[in-house]
Amino acid sequence: MAGVDRARLLDCLERLARIGADPAGGVTRLGLSAEEGRARAFLREICREAGLVTWTDAAANLFVTRPDRAAGHPVLLIGSHVDTVVQGGRLDGAYGVVAAIEVLRACTASELRLPYEPVVVAFSNEEGALVQYPFWGSRAMCGLLEGGTRARDRTGRSVRAYLAEGDGDPDRLAEAVWEPGSIAAFLELHIEQGPVLERRGVPIGVVAGIVGRTILEIEVLGQAQHAGTTPMQERRDALVAAAEVVLGVRRIAAGLDVCSTATVGYLEAAPNSTNTVPGTARLTAEVRDTDPLRLARGEAAVRAVCERAGRATGCRVVPRVAMRSRPVETDTAIQQVIAEAADELGLAHLAMPSGAGHDAQIVQAVAPVGMIFVPSTAGVSHAPAEDTPAEALAQGADVLLRTVLRLNHPPDRLSRVSGTEPALRR
Repeated sequence: MAGVDRARLLDCLERLARIGADPAGGVTRLGLSAEEGRARAFLREICREAGLVTWTDAAANLFVTRPDRAAGHPVLLIGSHVDTVVQGGRLDGAYGVVAAIEVLRACTASELRLPYEPVVVAFSNEEGALVQYPFWGSRAMCGLLEGGTRARDRTGRSVRAYLAEGDGDPDRLAEAVWEPGSIAAFLELHIEQGPVLERRGVPIGVVAGIVGRTILEIEVLGQAQHAGTTPMQERRDALVAAAEVVLGVRRIAAGLDVCSTATVGYLEAAPNSTNTVPGTARLTAEVRDTDPLRLARGEAAVRAVCERAGRATGCRVVPRVAMRSRPVETDTAIQQVIAEAADELGLAHLAMPSGAGHDAQIVQAVAPVGMIFVPSTAGVSHAPAEDTPAEALAQGADVLLRTVLRLNHPPDRLSRVSGTEPALRR
């Protein structure tokens, strides 16, 4: 079989990038927003034009199948997400979905009868940039929402409200859960979002593991007072306490090496007035590591930083866990198949960890997973400058296609990976 249609792949990515294009640069297409809904509508339309079948579940996940799929065949799920961070890049997530659609189109055009039916997914709200619950869609599909139904944006608007006015249905979320054994395996193609592949001149990354991540929301309660009349020693300045937290969180990873990374990415203070001592502040601290013990120590270190900042400033500094995702290993047999697919195409490959979180680490709780990386230009991601050369994008999609085919031949290869004989749910 020939590779994917390169021109069509690139054109679709370009058109998708216009949805949520931010006047300040990059793409702002937040999960569960109207822009994410427009992206799903665009994908549904191009799939309809291609003769493919689509449906959207109650959690706003989009699925795409071949029109002549064989009922009862096990599912090989492929895809990623289409939401972005604020002023993010055009490829993060979107590339994996568009490439998966091209793989499905190639399989359809060749009239291949596959033992494991490829099904494309575009998971909703992977980033959690609006409704603050990352991996919403994949968690919903896997029955792992836990407290996610109570998730809200920073204004207090609920996830139920976003679902009700968009493509989802908050009263039917139980129907979004796939039955145990429904997925034989999940493949996710993604840009690396880091500099390793480009620096080493390697076109394909075979992901061996995905970093775990803990997000803590931190509330700082001080006392708003007049900036000119309140003596310095009598102040309970919430922003000063927040600054102590910011620097302390950085030291956790950069100085003490407690965990791989530790970041404060969001901070706001109130009343945010030039001549008023800040009375409250809110910020987030995020720690990541591939080692569960180091990840737990990172969280404990953040809590200790908050306690010290409170004592030093007289403020109450209250951390609360907003989300945890555990580090996972990808399936070793699928890693081998990805490497074989790259070898077949004459592409060098490198086994590597992922420092970013992905839907694959959620799906890993219910099915074997594999991930393919392509290089990121200068290692930039989550920013307008995010890019990958066109040739590398085409190569990654071809590796995905060859991986799908290799998992299907011999016919029992994927069943040996998954240990199940699942069936297509819809």
